Amino acid sequence: MFYAIAKKKIDLRGYRFEHRLEDIQTLNERALRGELHISAISIHAYSYVADKYALLPCGASMGDGYGPVLVRKNPGTGSQTPNGDADVRQWLRERAIAVPGTMTSAFLALQLYLGEFKHVVVPFDQIFEMVNRGDADAGLIIHEGQLTYAKSGFEKIVDLGESWKTETGLPLPLGGNVIRKDIPANIRHNLCQIIRESIEFGLAHREEAVAHSMPYARDMNETLASKFIGMYVNDFTRDYGETGRAAIRRFLGDAQRAGYIDNVAKIEFAQ
Repeated sequence: MFYAIAKKKIDLRGYRFEHRLEDIQTLNERALRGELHISAISIHAYSYVADKYALLPCGASMGDGYGPVLVRKNPGTGSQTPNGDADVRQWLRERAIAVPGTMTSAFLALQLYLGEFKHVVVPFDQIFEMVNRGDADAGLIIHEGQLTYAKSGFEKIVDLGESWKTETGLPLPLGGNVIRKDIPANIRHNLCQIIRESIEFGLAHREEAVAHSMPYARDMNETLASKFIGMYVNDFTRDYGETGRAAIRRFLGDAQRAGYIDNVAKIEFAQ
């Protein structure tokens, strides 16, 4: 999404951008403190910073029928795997689940799916190891692990994006970009246009944009990285549209009604 900005492939209109590459939980925490002018953020975390930030209409990560997955270590033949939605939920409620942070959208989606459950917070790239050691019974997997879990010796229990789509008919809103509300409106508009143009450039020059991303691909080859990028950089990334906006309102609204988040400040989209 940011290849064209980083490499000055588009007109930056005199603005200079400093790129901070950090995991999503860290970015969520920095947004709570209002430290960054523009940031990627979990949609869950947006509920806590809506007083300080507006959502940019572009840059979304939406799982349309797919999303974070719950996995367990492959038990091999002869072991009973929970069957049916009710059995799966009950099985999970009785076990410890490693999660990548309590402000992630994956965690909130799991709360909406399960209700109360036991969990331990682990950096996202250590969850497989945690489950493999037996320190957790299941793991909530985000990022490229959604594609590599089977190769790593794990089996899927449930795909939360698939479950959400079945229940609501909507994509699961996972991540977005936010911009501070104290930035003047005309500058916010310019920055939104620049980011949108960068996304469009990346989609139009996919091979070189994927190549730019490879140093951050965490042991993925280019084919797998391209597949993962294709899951979350798509038409919803260009603009949420009415469907994407409805998904965010439903996601945060359901969470508020369930008592998982407090009253959400008005969801505001920057123009």
